[in-house]
This record gives sequence, C-alpha cells and structure tokens, in this order.
Amino acid sequence: MRRYSKQTIKWRNVLVVVLILLLIAGLGYYLFAHHSGSGAAPTGRPGGMRMGMGGPTAVHGGVAKQADVPVTLSALGTVVANASVTVTSRVDGQLLKVYFTEGQKVEQGQLLAQIDPRSYQASLEQYQGDLAQNQALLKSAQLTLARYQKLYAQDSLSRQDLETQTATVGQYAGAIKSYQAQIDAAKLDLEYARITAPVSGRVGLRLVDPGNMVHSSDTTGIVTITQTQPIAVTFSVPQANLPTLLQALHHGQTLPATALDQDGTTELAQGELNFISNEIDSETGSIKLKAMFANHDEKLYPNQFVNVRLQTNVLAGATVIPAQALQLSSDGDFVYVIKQDNSVERRQVKAGPSFGTSLQAVLSGVSPGERVVTEGIDRLSNGAKVTIVSDNDTGGGSAVESGAPGSATRVKGSAGTTDSGATGGNGGAKSIDGTTGGDGAAKGSSGGNGKAAGVTRRHTGSAATQRVSTTGGNDGAAQ
Repeated sequence: MRRYSKQTIKWRNVLVVVLILLLIAGLGYYLFAHHSGSGAAPTGRPGGMRMGMGGPTAVHGGVAKQADVPVTLSALGTVVANASVTVTSRVDGQLLKVYFTEGQKVEQGQLLAQIDPRSYQASLEQYQGDLAQNQALLKSAQLTLARYQKLYAQDSLSRQDLETQTATVGQYAGAIKSYQAQIDAAKLDLEYARITAPVSGRVGLRLVDPGNMVHSSDTTGIVTITQTQPIAVTFSVPQANLPTLLQALHHGQTLPATALDQDGTTELAQGELNFISNEIDSETGSIKLKAMFANHDEKLYPNQFVNVRLQTNVLAGATVIPAQALQLSSDGDFVYVIKQDNSVERRQVKAGPSFGTSLQAVLSGVSPGERVVTEGIDRLSNGAKVTIVSDNDTGGGSAVESGAPGSATRVKGSAGTTDSGATGGNGGAKSIDGTTGGDGAAKGSSGGNGKAAGVTRRHTGSAATQRVSTTGGNDGAAQ
C-alpha cells in the first residue's frame, strides 16, 4: 500500500480549498452578472415613463366632479339582543311536556311547556264549591233578615236579634268575596301551569327535561328566549363627536347607521341611531351609542362583532376626485392638476371624507371640471409636460381598484420600482402603464433592492383610508 508524506497531504488539502474558493467566486460572479443584466433590461413601461427623450410624461387622469358626500363615523360595535328573557315557572309542579325545539323561533304567547295542573284544578273546584255553599247561606240569611225587620217594626222582635242577623248576612257576603278571590287565584295557577313565551324570539338550549320538578323559586329557568327582531348594536365614538350628534338629534334628524361585517366590506343591515349615553367614559374619553336594526333577514346575531358606519352629515355638492389622485407628503395632501397646455401644477388640497370605494372628497384646492393625474405621478414635478393616456371616470372605479381580486398596486420609489402583489387570480393585473402581465402578473421595471421610497400613494377602501397601497397574498388582491 502506497503511503504519502504529511507534506504531500497538506498541499493536496490546500489545493482542494483553493479550487472550492475559485468555484464559489465564479458562481458568485455569474449570479451577480445575471442579476445586473436582468435588472437593467426593461420589462414594461411604467405609467410615468417618458414618451421619448425629453418628451412629455405619459399619465392617466381623472376629472373632478360634484357629488353629495356623506360624512360618517366608523367604529367597532357589538350586536346586542333587544331582549333576553329566561322563562321560569310561576308555580310548583312536575314538568310534563315541552312544546319547543331548541333553536326554534317562537311568537309571543306561544305554548312552551306544561306543568302538571291536577292539583290546581282540584283546588279550583273546591273553592267553587265553597263559594256556592256560602252563596246559598247568604241568600237564606238575607230572607231571615227581611222577616226580622218586619217583626222589629211591629215590636215583635228585639233589637239585638235584628243586629245579630244583620251581622250574619255581612259575614256570608264577606266569605263569598274571599272564596271568589281564591277561585281567581286557582284559575291563575292553572294558567301559569301552561308556560307561554313572554316575547317573540329564538329559544336557546332546554335547561330542564320533562319529568323534573320545577319551582317558582328556580333561577335557572326552563329556556332562554332571545329577541333578534329588532336587534341593537352598541358602539363607542370619541367624545369630540358628541356636539355633532346632539345637534342632529335636537333638530329631530334621523342619523342612519350601517352595520358591516368584520372586514368592513359587506353590508349586513341598515338602521338608525336611537340612544346616546348620558355620560362619557372617563377612562377612554368615548361615549357609548346604540343603533337599532329591523334585522328581517337575521344577518345580525347577538354578541357578533361588526363594523358600524354612522352618517352624521351630508356635504352637498362637494368636489370629488379619484382616490388615486390624492397624494401625501410632509407638506400635507396634494394633487397634480393638468392645465390647458398639458402642463401639471402641484396643488395643495384639503382632503374630506372618502366616498364609495374609489372616490375622495376634496374640501379645497380643486374645482369641479379640473383634471387631475391619477397614475404616473412619481416622476412628475411642478410644470412638467404630460400626455394623457386615458381618463379615469370619477363616477366609476379607478384603473386599479383597492381590494379587487387579481389586481396589483405599484408603489414607486427613488431606489427602484417595486411590484407588490405580482400574482393575480385568473385575470391579468393591469399595471400603471396599462400593460397586462402574463397570468395575472403585474409588470414593471425592477431595480435596487425593491424598497419603495418617495411619494406614498393613498387608496380609499370601504372601511378605512389606507395611507400605503399594498397588495394581498395568494390571490393578489390589493388591500
């Protein structure tokens, strides 16, 4: 067997290490060159790309219009049953039968259970017999009293006998009233032996099975009925909103309330505010409100968490623009207004409430009829020339709807362009420049490390205003 010296083995190990390092370096160089080449190659034309060297910037625009915009307050609420009644027995006895099914809807006065009525029926008949007996005795005593009165008038009877007979008549009359009251009580016990629903609603679990003894002193009851039509939703709003609410109620205005699901996207029911608490919570600085809903389709369920949108006012004839046009900066909200000569003017605005899913009210800074830039804003500056690719109708939706399945929202920055949510459903996601990428992929140029910087775009959703546009997970929905 051939043996190698220690020095030979040492040099061989050094050679292996050097080869491994060279291989790693070559692989790293290849990956770096491939990444740089792919990053430099354009994959699509962003909405703000120049049409040519030194030419105008291609943008999408939208026209400001007038609309009546509701002013709303949003809060998280809890559904509360209008009434919750524990049905208990008013008499003692054996529970013979129940006439309801757990979870069943019942109407007020509907028979729910039957207590053994035989003892109460026997008592009723006994009192009725005693009443008849005393009625007969009273009649006899009254006849005797009439004879005594004639005899007393003829001085044939002493005054004492007349007074005694008069007292006897009064005694029987009192006994009749007593037995009549006992009969009424026995009839009431018989009625209570038939347990009926005190309110309309939905019954819960049966708490006592037939055959058990029940008592009027029981606290657990037989079943609980929850009234869900109508139903209430309680929620709290900051105390700063109290003057607006009180002013509306003092003027007799009805404040509409809308209940939405937990995502704030699906409307569950329409109702109105009917209660304002008489005190403010000192710990939270909020005031509790309650709205009532008819709940005919029973989409609201007790103890359910919902989003509540309370309308406090309406801005009549307000100016609305596409939500994508409104931008946020350290100086405040602004938009780019497209002038007649196709140049843009950066204009500060005062934003109002959102309207629908894609519109934004503007209180000042933009007039109805003016055109604003909705896409391709990131490379614009004050006075820049633009070419309008297409207009977004303020009456409809924007080109990229927040929350639309299969769409992708792009956020640009100085370091590069980041495509958030490049996956979509079955349909293609429309990029800013209008191109459609593959099977729902949003196209755009990539560069840097993909971190978005610079102008932050604000989209308006159904439940809240989002300051940063992001995209959803697997289905590519923009959130």
